Amino acid sequence: MGFYRLIPALLILVCLSVLLFQGERYRVGVAVRRFPVGNQAAKPRKLLLIEETRKRMERMGEEECSKDDILVYQGATSPLPNGIPTYTVQILNTCPTGCTVANIHVSCGWFSSARLINPRVFRRLRYDDCLVNDGAALAGGESLSFQYANTYRYPLAVASATCC
Repeated sequence: MGFYRLIPALLILVCLSVLLFQGERYRVGVAVRRFPVGNQAAKPRKLLLIEETRKRMERMGEEECSKDDILVYQGATSPLPNGIPTYTVQILNTCPTGCTVANIHVSCGWFSSARLINPRVFRRLRYDDCLVNDGAALAGGESLSFQYANTYRYPLAVASATCC
């Protein structure tokens, strides 16, 4: 009977060792990376310069900036003293041409926090509509961050933004 309880743990161990030591492909964001096996060297990647990216964007007919240039990252941080989980959110303008984006709205459900958030940084206007930076511009490469506390993590995604 005791042996049969070990089977799931052994299967997990075998799967992990196969993934780690056989050079399987891993997904990190959108990039696929292959780990070298033995003496094999990893293949070099070509990095695009901003000028090449700008030319590529013009060639493809894309605008200089869009809401897709705004990224929202969030992760768990240490909880409040009363045990409520805390999350740190970072909102970042990654526009490759250095464009400025303003009036950033984030879909946020019924967002609320047990920790006070500066309303000039982030506030809920109505259901599923939160305003970032009081509607003010966020220049290319700039970011802002805040922390909120709630029993669960809110899914936050950029809903709209205005290019300046």
